[in-house]
This record gives sequence, C-alpha cells and structure tokens, in this order.
Amino acid sequence: MPTSPDSAATPDRQPQDAGERATWRTRVQALASAADGITQASDQWDAVSDSYCDEDGWPVDEAGYTDGKLARDTAAWEHVETFLTHGPEVLAGVRAAVQPADYLDGPISADLLRLRGIDSVLERAGEIRREWDQVIALMEGSMPGSRELYEERAREIRNSEGWHYADELRYSGAALARAADHLSDRIGVDLSAHTGRVQAALARSASGQRGASATSPSASATPDPPAARRSR
Repeated sequence: MPTSPDSAATPDRQPQDAGERATWRTRVQALASAADGITQASDQWDAVSDSYCDEDGWPVDEAGYTDGKLARDTAAWEHVETFLTHGPEVLAGVRAAVQPADYLDGPISADLLRLRGIDSVLERAGEIRREWDQVIALMEGSMPGSRELYEERAREIRNSEGWHYADELRYSGAALARAADHLSDRIGVDLSAHTGRVQAALARSASGQRGASATSPSASATPDPPAARRSR
C-alpha cells in the first residue's frame, strides 16, 4: 500500500526539521549581520564626528555634522528593518527553546539577561515604521515635486527617531543572535514537538509589545536641532 504524503513517520519528519533549522540559521545570521551593520555605522560616524566640532563638542560645521548624522541614521535604519522582519520570530523561538539552566551560568546566560526590554525596542521601532507607512499613504496623489520634498523630510525624521532603537539593537539584538545561534540544535525538534511553548512565547512577546506601544514616540516629532551637543 503506498505511503500517504501526510505520513507522520520519522523519515518524513527529518527533512522538515532540516528545513526549519536552515531557515532558523538564515534568520539568525541576518540578525547578527544587522547588529554588526549598526555598529559599523556608529563607528564610522564616531571616527569623523570630532572633525566637525570644537574642543567642547559643539558643531562648528553644522552642515557637515548634520549630513554625517543623517548618513549614520539612514544606514542604521536599514538594519533595524532586518530586526523588524526577523526579530520577533527569533525571539519567540529562543524563549520556546531555552531551558531554566540556560539562565543560570551557561554560555548564553548573560545574553539572555540582555534580552530584557527587547520587546519594547522592537515594538517602538515597529511603531515608527507603521507611522512612516501611514505618512507615505497620505502622500498618494501629491504633486511629484512636493511629494519628493515631504517624503525626504519624513524619511529623515523616521531615521533620526529610529537611531535610538538601532543603538539599543546593536547590543540586545546582537545578544539575541548569539543566544539563537547557541540554541540552533534545538530548533526544528523542540519547536515542532512543543507547539504550546512556541505559542506561549509568542503570546508573551505580543503582551510585552502591547504594553510598550502606549509610550511609543510620534513620527511627527522633529529631530534634534543640528547645533545640539553631539550624542554618541
């Protein structure tokens, strides 16, 4: 009698496990690269920012200083988008696969502690992206010239507001990637065998995000004036 395509035999289960692990590793690598990218954008700006300022740290070349920060924020936001795409699912997977002993004195114990508050960071960054989408939707039908100006200004505001969360993610996001990489061997087996744990982890993440959304910043706020003291 031919084997049913829906057979639950172990040989049929193994390819799915392998596929889940491969997808997991791709997501984890994307998060690790994103955290590195934010760090690189920050380091590149720090390496030249002093050249735009006097000895007290105040900008003397306001145009160059502003352009440098805009470039940093723009580069960083691209990596924030990666965290918004992959971060919530990886975070839920880590919480489903982690065991109590991992929090005590294991190789990822410190990284697991750094994950406290990452839900809020992801949610608030997500709010900025949703507000950006709303702004772009409102621009539909605008004259091409004026739309380009408004869209450029809205993008600068989005990236400027997003820098705070990018700066957070280069630490907590890197910790998430390291913890997820350590737990890779548990993915596919554990997450498939313990669906309830995955759902519970997703529910915890969603609960934390809803609690944080009430305090998310508005995309209509303007960025800091160019002449403000430099912030790393």
